[in-house]
Amino acid sequence: MTDKKPADASFASLPLGDSTLQNLERLGYTTMTPIQAASLPLALAGKDLIAQAKTGSGKTAAFGLSLLARLDTRRFDVQALVLTPTRELADQVTAEIRKLARSEDNIKVVTLAGGVPLRGQLASLEKGAHVVVGTPGRVLDHLGRGSLPLATLNTLVLDEADRMLDMGFFDDMVAVARHCPPARQTLLFSATYPEGIAKLAAQFMRSPAMVKVDAQHQSNAIEQRWYEVAASDRLPAVVRLLQHFRPASTIAFCNTRARCAALAELLQAQGISALALHGDLEQRDRDQVLVRFANRSCSVLVATDVAARGLDIAGVEAVLSVDVPQDAEVHVHRIGRTGRAGESGLALTLASLDEMGAVGRIELLQGHESKWFPLAEIMAAGDAPLQPAMATIHIHGGRKEKIRPGDVLGALTADLGYSREQIGKIDINEFATYVAVERSVAKDAAERLNGGRIKGKPVKARLLRD
Repeated sequence: MTDKKPADASFASLPLGDSTLQNLERLGYTTMTPIQAASLPLALAGKDLIAQAKTGSGKTAAFGLSLLARLDTRRFDVQALVLTPTRELADQVTAEIRKLARSEDNIKVVTLAGGVPLRGQLASLEKGAHVVVGTPGRVLDHLGRGSLPLATLNTLVLDEADRMLDMGFFDDMVAVARHCPPARQTLLFSATYPEGIAKLAAQFMRSPAMVKVDAQHQSNAIEQRWYEVAASDRLPAVVRLLQHFRPASTIAFCNTRARCAALAELLQAQGISALALHGDLEQRDRDQVLVRFANRSCSVLVATDVAARGLDIAGVEAVLSVDVPQDAEVHVHRIGRTGRAGESGLALTLASLDEMGAVGRIELLQGHESKWFPLAEIMAAGDAPLQPAMATIHIHGGRKEKIRPGDVLGALTADLGYSREQIGKIDINEFATYVAVERSVAKDAAERLNGGRIKGKPVKARLLRD
């Protein structure tokens, strides 16, 4: 593998059209990230590629720009397919590709993932699409139904291939690849390089080029602090750390679902805004948890590594490992959720004596010893409970009712008189809309919005609570 990058790391050094370069400039993409600089020249040259890079490294733009460059927009046929491990990542990839494609007219990107009725997806495919982003199971479902023709496909992307392998999708990925034309380009992106990646490459890639960027994080971006705890003191120690450092946004990773549930319950009892993310959640509840954490309506997201796979949430101030993961690379990926885009981050890890073997493996991978701090010195910084600045209002109705962010903003500002600064992120999915509102006015806003009107139609709205 190589981790070299071209001397000129500007997007202008690539064979991209003027309109694409202008769009990248508008998006604030001026200099390529290491994975983009290493992989884009090869991908744009049409080579098959295995690229190793962590989540949040800019890999979506790396394969997104490449597949867009190969599109014939005059043909309303599927020409690129991106496989992702989770619905959440599929939605994020779709949004990023749409941003990258803004300079071209009428490029249609369709998402195919579970947890959403087939009917709407079938209707979208019937109207035609240039790019499809989906999870392996749902993509195979459409292939079996004959609703996803791939005869014109020229690019297949496997995003977070190691996670798809962990989730048991090896056979599904191979099955999807067999439906694709043999002359296509295949781009595989993976945070780690397990044995299964080589097996995948041998099955359906053509002499792939291999690139790897450093898996470590900038030492000045993330402050890592380790605390030794007795097993019985682990959960109370989490409360102490949160009340001391008071991060506005924290992901707390647990090794088991039971620990996840117990911690979320304890934090809520202590007046700390926390929500759990685990495999037992219904898709609607999972969507709500993620929306509320991403829009700053929840201070702590308590999750297992499996439940958090494929998530890419900006502005996470701290990552707290409640348990030490047995796999050292999992620790590296956990702490990589903070300290992104030039911001600083805090990584706190609790370890008991029986976890020191796992700590040693992490030190070996990171190439330095862990910095330990005494838990006894940790004191609460004030008495106020750790509550987020925002709260979320759930509105019944979404894209199906043709609701747009501007409609919701107008209803809250022009109609109800709230200021633009009091309104946060607005998320609209197929059947629901979520809007973050300043916590001090959220209850009043939800009550006034409920029974009001958006786009001339009556509104049902409620405030979501922990």
